Amino acid sequence: MIDMRIKAMFFDRPRVQKAVSHANRRALSRAGAFVRTRARTSMRKRRGTSRPGQPPYAHEGSLRRMILFGYEPSRETVVVGPVGFRSSDAPNVLEFGGRTTVVRRRRSSRRGQRVIKTRVRIAARPYMVPALDKERPNLPALWRNSVRGS
Repeated sequence: MIDMRIKAMFFDRPRVQKAVSHANRRALSRAGAFVRTRARTSMRKRRGTSRPGQPPYAHEGSLRRMILFGYEPSRETVVVGPVGFRSSDAPNVLEFGGRTTVVRRRRSSRRGQRVIKTRVRIAARPYMVPALDKERPNLPALWRNSVRGS
């Protein structure tokens, strides 16, 4: 009787899994970088306010600089978006629209500075979803021929 162990003949399973995991991590990281770059370049540096439905203008660039990506190994996913805005819902309100409080400081001749808080409604000016939609056709190519043995 001949005993054949087919699995043992074809694949070194841990090695293949490691190669696939490495290729997936690399492809996802590249995808995150491409979406981040697309979102950043969609924000033009101009004065004033962008039209609703168009990406917001980058007045001084803080929103552009705060768009980052990160690979999450436990789920094998990549997350792309603005981070680091303390107690501000500005990135979320710009992306989806909504209500927020605008704080303006005005100098008063008698008392120094006056703080004026106004509740305003902001129309959506999406920048992350359009960036993903524009990069989506290019993403499968990142996985093409990505698993390679050493």
